[in-house]
Amino acid sequence: MANIQQINGDYYGSKETLTEALPYSNNDKNYTVAINNFFGIAYKELFLYNDAIFYYNQAIISSKDSISKQSPLNNIAVVYIKQKKYDKAIKILESILEEKNPDKNISLKSKSRVIDNLGFAFFKKGIPDKGFQFLDEGLKLRIQINDNYGAIGSYLHFAEFYSKINILKSNEYAKKAYETATKFNSVDERLKALSILISNGLGTNYAQKYISINDSIISIRNNFKNKFAKIKYDSKKEKDENQKLRLEKAENLVALKDAENQRNIFIASFVAFIFLLVYLKKQYDNRNRIKNIKTAYDTETRIAKDIHDGLANDVFHAITYTQTQPLTNENNKENLLQKLDSIYSRVRGISRENNDIDTGSGFSKNLKEMLSTYNSSQTNVIINGVEKINWDSVEELKKIAIQRVLHELMVNMKKHSEAPVVSIKFNNNSNSLFIDYSDNGKGCEKSKIIKNGLQNMEIRIRAIKGTITFETEPDKGFKVKITMPK
Repeated sequence: MANIQQINGDYYGSKETLTEALPYSNNDKNYTVAINNFFGIAYKELFLYNDAIFYYNQAIISSKDSISKQSPLNNIAVVYIKQKKYDKAIKILESILEEKNPDKNISLKSKSRVIDNLGFAFFKKGIPDKGFQFLDEGLKLRIQINDNYGAIGSYLHFAEFYSKINILKSNEYAKKAYETATKFNSVDERLKALSILISNGLGTNYAQKYISINDSIISIRNNFKNKFAKIKYDSKKEKDENQKLRLEKAENLVALKDAENQRNIFIASFVAFIFLLVYLKKQYDNRNRIKNIKTAYDTETRIAKDIHDGLANDVFHAITYTQTQPLTNENNKENLLQKLDSIYSRVRGISRENNDIDTGSGFSKNLKEMLSTYNSSQTNVIINGVEKINWDSVEELKKIAIQRVLHELMVNMKKHSEAPVVSIKFNNNSNSLFIDYSDNGKGCEKSKIIKNGLQNMEIRIRAIKGTITFETEPDKGFKVKITMPK
């Protein structure tokens, strides 16, 4: 189940299922290795790299031979590459290839993956010749053994390898990765290939496709989480009810066997009749209870389609805080209350954000309410000019893009800037709409702007033929200017 959840992008749910699996491992090393390896994958995908390395090492400790250590060792090397610790990654990958085991040899599929990762590590370290040698060897081996799915990773690595020196080749490999990933229905790899093509200057052709696929997979994965949770609930409920029925049946059999005469049989039958009435009443009550639960479930799903994974992380940290800090201390208690208040405010904002965007007459009111949810004791959000805009003259798709981009800006501010004051100004003329965002937070080096969320903003704005610029310096806040035609 944890593996299925990871395939569908539910890494927090996967961690919960893995925790449930632990008591069943019974010190069986095969299961222990797999559980810890899956834990590592979940933490890696949640960008908690140190935690990922910890669990990969636990998998290695539980491994019974060198072959079972290879997968978690390779995974540790991948994390080191993401952390830019290229020397450590290279050392691990080379040790896997040099491993001599007369009884069991590394499979060709695993070997091609290790070689490809080694080439990528050399490339990222700044040794392109050696990087190309291993990347090429890894791709050829994957083609030789018909590992078409594995070849997607090689194509993506080559696309990044050529992105600075030969755009045409980079685009060629990115398109190969996209086509193969589409064939295998591998959405994350499709998005990675599209992002490379967009970065290479083909945004006009691929930006809208990126947005469409990204929005679609978010919706699909949110629906999966809800359905998976309901399946687990229904399964547990059925198991409990079957256990209850078995107990009732056993009690009735004991009563019948103990009957000594007709009078006792009559009494036992009467008791059984009473049990039947109670059972039928409970069945009736259960049906009503299930109906009420389903109604509440449907209502909650409609009001808030998904609680953002980042919120679960905040809750985890709040729980950890209660376990590690003495709450008898007033300062600690006040800090915990502030964390809980922040979580509550974010729940309200996320619920509003996940609802369908009203692009009709209520758009300006809902937009202002969404922005206002980020007001707190630490941050003052100032909104000017939203009522001055004739929103009826703005296209529906552009309203949706505005709401999504401003929400991503506010989330970015909350996570990174620690700004005391945020200002959002709206203005327009007969043809264009202007939005100016500024905060007096920490800022950063412009060259070090994190591109994940900001790249989504750029793609959304460009898709509606608008422009977006970012201005920031350390300790000088963060500014964004958005211009788009009406």
